[in-house]
Amino acid sequence: MTRIKVCGLTDSQEAKAVAEAGADAIGLVFAESPRKIDPHRARQIVQNLPPMVQTVGVFVNESVEEIRRIIDYCGLDLVQLHGEETPETCKDLAPRAIKAWRIRSQTDIQALLPYQEVVKAFLLDAWSPVAHGGTGETFDWSIANEAKSIISRPIILAGGLKPENVARAIRQVKPWAVDVSSGVENAPGKKNIGLVTDFIRRAVVD
Repeated sequence: MTRIKVCGLTDSQEAKAVAEAGADAIGLVFAESPRKIDPHRARQIVQNLPPMVQTVGVFVNESVEEIRRIIDYCGLDLVQLHGEETPETCKDLAPRAIKAWRIRSQTDIQALLPYQEVVKAFLLDAWSPVAHGGTGETFDWSIANEAKSIISRPIILAGGLKPENVARAIRQVKPWAVDVSSGVENAPGKKNIGLVTDFIRRAVVD
């Protein structure tokens, strides 16, 4: 069964509604972004969630010390690293680290290999020349399949997912998890619970 992560939550009641709709994990963005959240509000969201829902902090080129401080203060389960973090940084954050990678071609897969012994999973997203976060665009999912055959860690599929294409993505890639943000929003950081529910229904049933 494919797990479902909804990223970019900024409101405690919305996060609770997303969890009650069936999300396995929620993402909280601490990097510069329209969805950026401060640690105090993130802590309130984490404390208000029902049990058995994982919380993932999203960071970009942040120091290990600051990430650890936020983990401890907010009670995060995992961290998702979207910058140029090294394998050594991921090792310092083990066993919580997920390394995000922007995919442009099959050659990008080789860059994952030095990380695979020090991360929990890889999140594969669409490539952008400027953005560290999500682009809202899909990429060639055959590359994700190629990654699955080469690396030994679970794959989280991201990039342009929405209710209309998530079932096809899961059938084609069979990822460990899917990650959605802009595909279920009314505006950055403001989730549409109807779209969230539809996304989860299609991810689980179709």
